[in-house]
Amino acid sequence: MTADPADEIAAALAKLRGRRPRPPFGGGHGGPHAHEHRGHGPHPFHGGPPWADPGQGRFGGVARLRMLDALVSASGPLSVSEIADAVGVDQPRASRLVQQGVQMRLIEREPDPDDARRTRVRLTAEGERLVSSLRGRRRDAVRSALESFTDAERADFARLLAKFADAWPQD
Repeated sequence: MTADPADEIAAALAKLRGRRPRPPFGGGHGGPHAHEHRGHGPHPFHGGPPWADPGQGRFGGVARLRMLDALVSASGPLSVSEIADAVGVDQPRASRLVQQGVQMRLIEREPDPDDARRTRVRLTAEGERLVSSLRGRRRDAVRSALESFTDAERADFARLLAKFADAWPQD
């Protein structure tokens, strides 16, 4: 059985999203309207589940999603430094993302078995459910965008986009 091109395209897009270069001087895309996407209205998570309630404090939007993606894709728990590298933020920002993720019960810390001074971070069951739901929505969006493509075009696009994502510079 061959892989679904929509799954391959969604995976390639996620890989590219995780490889965005860090903004110069540590700046993000913040500002007074950081929760709004240009031309697309409010962030899709506002008004969503309780963990996404803006009243609970700004959690990081795209950075949060990249952190959750990194944790679900990892072969085991990650250190805060590994999260910072995967997300493309500095270590203090990664520490804040982890703290907020712990408060929202999406991730949890555990002792590092190799170094008692450090902790490692892993998804909770609630965090895994959230990532699964988000990936399903991403896959559905890709399938919708591919409706006008022929089967051959879908397969070609998936192959080429995966090749492009694999070749994208890490830094």
